[in-house]
Amino acid sequence: MFKKPLGNLKTSAPLRSSDRRKLKQRVVQSFSLSAEEGDVLVPDGLLSVKFNTYSDDPGVAYLAPGGDPLWFTIGKGSDDLIPTVYTLWKKPDLLPFLSTPSAVIPKLIGGADLMIPGVIQHTPSIKESHLVSVTEYTRDKLGPPLAVGRMAAHSDIMGREDAKGKAVYVMHAWKDHLWDMGSKGEPPDPVSASNSKQADAPHESVADDNGSQRDAEHKLLVEGQTDTPASPSGEVTSEVRNHTLSREEVTTILRKSVLQAIQKLLSELPASSFPLSATVFYSTYILPSRPAFISEHVLTTPIDIKHSTHKSLTTFLKVCEKEGLIKLKDMKSEVLVMGVFPTHDDVEAHRPYTSLKDLELKREKQDGKVEEERKKVKEMIIVEKWKPHQQSLKFFQGVGLNISLLYTLPDIKSAINKHAADASLIKQNDQQLIRLDELLNSVLSSKSDELPQFMKREELVKRLSDKMQSWYEITADGKDPVLKKGQLKSILVVVKMRQGRKASTLITNFEPYFLVAESLADELRHICASATSVSPALGKGSGMEVFVQGKQIKAVTELLVSRGIPKKWIEAMDLSDKKK
Repeated sequence: MFKKPLGNLKTSAPLRSSDRRKLKQRVVQSFSLSAEEGDVLVPDGLLSVKFNTYSDDPGVAYLAPGGDPLWFTIGKGSDDLIPTVYTLWKKPDLLPFLSTPSAVIPKLIGGADLMIPGVIQHTPSIKESHLVSVTEYTRDKLGPPLAVGRMAAHSDIMGREDAKGKAVYVMHAWKDHLWDMGSKGEPPDPVSASNSKQADAPHESVADDNGSQRDAEHKLLVEGQTDTPASPSGEVTSEVRNHTLSREEVTTILRKSVLQAIQKLLSELPASSFPLSATVFYSTYILPSRPAFISEHVLTTPIDIKHSTHKSLTTFLKVCEKEGLIKLKDMKSEVLVMGVFPTHDDVEAHRPYTSLKDLELKREKQDGKVEEERKKVKEMIIVEKWKPHQQSLKFFQGVGLNISLLYTLPDIKSAINKHAADASLIKQNDQQLIRLDELLNSVLSSKSDELPQFMKREELVKRLSDKMQSWYEITADGKDPVLKKGQLKSILVVVKMRQGRKASTLITNFEPYFLVAESLADELRHICASATSVSPALGKGSGMEVFVQGKQIKAVTELLVSRGIPKKWIEAMDLSDKKK
């Protein structure tokens, strides 16, 4: 919505005290806030400013005294107040949230909507059309809100294997043109903030026939989860606080991890996979089977043998063997696990939970889906056009064509061919040559160039287009076509030696292709694992230049192509080996 500059922007004016109180009351009631929170989010000295979006929708933004936009409405007479990221940075839990990988954020900044495959976690049971914030996924913490939008579908469908399509219609994002009106500060650090207003109450543990001890153990491990694998769609169901586990609690979790590993992983292994060394058994199967969601708290205690009641891994495994869960064999160098017993009562009664391994597999799958969605971006359609101008006006008037229209090269060629045929200008023994008559001579002549009697058709087309005014039209997937005057330049990707003998890659001329310098730099920093920076390019009106450390032509080209830019509009040069 704000991917393009705001139009018809009026001068900001102070909001009357009575209007400010009414606005505060609306915010307090709409978002269930206290009066003190209302004063923070709707402060004294509030300003209002009217604007139009690039799609010509009228809107009003409410600015803090320092200029940061805090709230906005879209539509004539709309009462639908929408918080900006500046407001959400003050109160991150104001809206239900969805978290997404860091690689997705630049796409949202560029104007894209959030797709379902890009959602890692979300507040449960968010209805369609509900206002939400989009955060960058940060494990065990709430990342800062970086976008605001409306749910495109109910959150309940997002855990399905075949779920696809849009999750959020993004209305406003960090680094868009509404954000640019403010102080442009960096997002705050992730916080261990309470999500209790957004989350469902934890489900109570369901008792089973094996007694209250097992039930208590299960409750400790998977607070907020049900009998079935928990939180399949990454729902955040509890508040986040620091918590320290006792050694007995760590031991309980490790024992549950053994049951999970036997039930989900080890029972499927062929007999030939055994024996396993104790260290392999522990690192490959037990540790990945630890629960991903221990309780409603952020744990400060590592869940490993060192922090359990057992002095060593061998001692722990021998306790498991004594309980009949595994079979061991003592060797001189170390203990070997000879087999496991999936039919043990405790294994069969074990209620599976979302393990660290499950979460990692899901994350990899989601990253894969995000990458697939990214690769599905359609190639931009770029059409060069020309408008009759100065000398070329004579030709189009002479052949009876509209001088106010834009013409492509095939259109210009057709006009020349028609004129040549009507005026009998085609050379009989060579159909490619056309005789220059008085009209063509008057249009193409110049002081420094003497024209021949005949000229090839392609050369005629080129010469006539050179006398015309250049325009171009770019149509990108999901965006309105953009028609602009001027000659479209290719994106330049140049490797040069800078600061002595250090190679660096410079990218320029990318703005016409819907790319934002900061977003491009962020993506390349992640892809190339190299330092990046943004600075003004040399020359008047040259736009911005993105700098990437190292020789990165291949990585940059692949990223540009994945964003829909045709290869013919990417010009790459390696000047690092050329002598000065």
